[in-house]
Amino acid sequence: MAYFYLRSLGYTVVARNFRSPRRRGEIDLIAWENDVLCFIEVKTRTSREIKPAEAAVDRGKQRELLGMAREYLRHLPPACPWRFDLLSIYFDFASPPQFELFQNVLPVS
Repeated sequence: MAYFYLRSLGYTVVARNFRSPRRRGEIDLIAWENDVLCFIEVKTRTSREIKPAEAAVDRGKQRELLGMAREYLRHLPPACPWRFDLLSIYFDFASPPQFELFQNVLPVS
């Protein structure tokens, strides 16, 4: 669902569930939005009642994502613009899923 939602917004997905033998972790989706490479973390929940899906990306997860992004970027030109996006999907069995896209959510230093 995340893949098709991002495509409907104009993203061009180039990788799913990216892993590296050199690092622990995974990047859910990697996509181009125009000329910017986006590393996208997808979080799903059935409710916002306890805490929102995006709250699950704590400091440890942020470090993991940054390390994985650097692994992927090793194969691209150094001047490639990039960012982190977060896609939250909420499933309620009585209605269609709700999507919330947060762009540029982590510093890329």
